[in-house]
Amino acid sequence: MLDAVERGLLQALQIDGRVAFSLVGAVLGVSDQTVARRYARLRNEAGVRVIGAVWPESVGRQLWLVRVRCVPEAVAGLARALAKQAETSWVQIASGGAEVLCMVQAVTDTPAAESVVLSRLPRTPRVTGVSAHRVLHPFFGGSESPLTKNGPLTAEQCAQLSPPAAKCVTGPVELSTEDNALLEALALDGRAGFRSLATATGWSQTTVRRRLAELRSGGVVYFDVDVDPALLGSWTSAGLWLTVAPGELAAAGDALAEHPQVSFAAATTGVSNLYASVQCPTGTALYEYLTGPVAALPGLLSVETAPSMRVVKGASPIVG
Repeated sequence: MLDAVERGLLQALQIDGRVAFSLVGAVLGVSDQTVARRYARLRNEAGVRVIGAVWPESVGRQLWLVRVRCVPEAVAGLARALAKQAETSWVQIASGGAEVLCMVQAVTDTPAAESVVLSRLPRTPRVTGVSAHRVLHPFFGGSESPLTKNGPLTAEQCAQLSPPAAKCVTGPVELSTEDNALLEALALDGRAGFRSLATATGWSQTTVRRRLAELRSGGVVYFDVDVDPALLGSWTSAGLWLTVAPGELAAAGDALAEHPQVSFAAATTGVSNLYASVQCPTGTALYEYLTGPVAALPGLLSVETAPSMRVVKGASPIVG
């Protein structure tokens, strides 16, 4: 079980993955050495990782939610194979083991079918169905929402920890070889020190510091925390595929973004036009959430709930 310091630290990292431990300690009322020790424990014993990530559209890529149905005995192997692909994240087995859900990044200036994952899946043996849903607008998650909604910190404490607001991405950013080396290093460890980042890029520490600040302020790079929801008391996870009247889509998405159960929400293409990833303490809590806040969403026409059985790959490129 996590104590108040560890829960506060996790929330602080979700606000700013590279926040100084001295600032976290000042906000929590403990020493920076205590914060560092707690982070090391969470990383080594609970697998918590801070991940540097790139918002796809900022570098000319598209984000897709992909649902793959296959014969039951092939599900685990397919999930592991998808987890090994560089273009996938959040690979999980869902719907009682009947399908695999993952996120895929595809290059914008080529047809989606030319993505390695999207092009091969329909021809994969024992796959019985594939549906790909492009993420059109994120309401919560990724670079759009640096503040977490869950944790012991007050609004004032969250404000103290918040990094400067990032600009809206207006078009693809050209990345250099050194930029890509920097991003690869941050994907493995979002809290890597400037000395190790300088080694990875061949830049000086001053140049690394300046370039990382530019990429963050430009909305290209953001930081995610790879953490098991069970650590925070959420033992029941599910994906919600919602169909909402088009005229109410923005209002419904904005409302979803305020729900403490929601870790990601976005408008998508497809038969359903709004997706949300949710975490609840129990099945009963999920039922109460579905019949309460979800049922009250404006313009809601239907909901499909797909329980998550097992996460095979999270935000990190490292397969756990």
